[in-house]
Amino acid sequence: MSAPGENFKINGERLWDSLMEMAKIGPGIAGGNNRQTLTDEDAEGRALFQRWCEAAGCSMGLDSMGNMFATRPGTDAEALPVYVGSHLDTQPTGGKYDGVLGVLGGLELVRTLNDLDVKTKHPIVVTNWTNEEGTRYAPAMLASGVFAGLHDEAWAKDRVDAEGKRFGDELKRIGWEGDEPVGARKMHAFFELHIEQGPILEAEGKDIGIVTHGQGLWWLEVTLTGKDAHTGSTPMNMRVNAGLGMARITELVHAIAMEAQPDAVGAIGQANVYPNSRNVIPGKAVFTIDFRSPDLEKLDGMRARLEAEAPKIAEDLGLGISIEPVGHFDPVTFDEGCVGALRDAAERLGYSHRDIVSGAGHDACWMNRVAPTAMVMCPCVDGLSHNEAEEITKDWAAAGADVLLHAVVETAVIVE
Repeated sequence: MSAPGENFKINGERLWDSLMEMAKIGPGIAGGNNRQTLTDEDAEGRALFQRWCEAAGCSMGLDSMGNMFATRPGTDAEALPVYVGSHLDTQPTGGKYDGVLGVLGGLELVRTLNDLDVKTKHPIVVTNWTNEEGTRYAPAMLASGVFAGLHDEAWAKDRVDAEGKRFGDELKRIGWEGDEPVGARKMHAFFELHIEQGPILEAEGKDIGIVTHGQGLWWLEVTLTGKDAHTGSTPMNMRVNAGLGMARITELVHAIAMEAQPDAVGAIGQANVYPNSRNVIPGKAVFTIDFRSPDLEKLDGMRARLEAEAPKIAEDLGLGISIEPVGHFDPVTFDEGCVGALRDAAERLGYSHRDIVSGAGHDACWMNRVAPTAMVMCPCVDGLSHNEAEEITKDWAAAGADVLLHAVVETAVIVE
């Protein structure tokens, strides 16, 4: 069949109402959400999602990592499903849309097809991936990573949070550990709708971002070792100041990223000095460098330069240094066919759009390893995300879900 017409759209009001209803679960302290993975609030959000899916005629599957799969049947029992989805867990001070829009946008897609009595050859499955954020349990995108074969399930379930609670134990405690083997499902394609989490679309007045690539990432944990000493009585020329070393490496990280432009970023976002006392020169500093780029050569080059130059800074200051990689994934190139379906949908619907590179990691980055995959993004106000002030408009949400709808049903093949 030819592609659906431009009047084929989701119910924007219903989608928005669903987003606002989910936001009531695990409210933050400043208007956002604190619905961290495997908490009681996560369990409550999952239960609401399941009720909505079952009311829409879907059957719910659950695997042993807690990934949820709501299936709308297709007309061909042999046809592989088209998957859509994202995540319902949030940061401790998260917004109402990061991840949630992708899950509830997928649900709205199903509801719209039901309203219009549209049948598809391929089943459509709406997915909620467990622990995308990686806040409580590192690394991020943990359960989709197990699904895609990047992580061992036993290893993943042994991850512990800051209180020493195991992932596997907490998954059982909240009642969301399923029997289905992780990764057993086969996909025809996977699509993920997400807010941009950056300022480009809003700044350029674009309705839609068609995600062609995902940035690769290196996280490098640096430990500098100096000597604790009294700040008042230690002469300046006799100090072995780990804090000073961290400051100079911070400048180095910025310089490396700036000199790798375009399409490269770098910063130190997590840092601790010890003993962290007002009148003690830090004898130790531990911090994590975050380098990202969609260009693998550039990404690896930034890491190599840091590892070559940071030890020189430490040596000049008399500091010991160790550099340990603590996170990594290669850049992602999304499937041309799926990307094309999203681009064609935006064109057909008359939405302004541009190609964009995802600056953050997403479950789609792992799904891209097991099935043709693409992402579509809508703007967010001031590019703000991972913040309770995260905000989008009703129209932006609807436009993103409309593009998702068209691309998914075209891929799933409408049956006359």
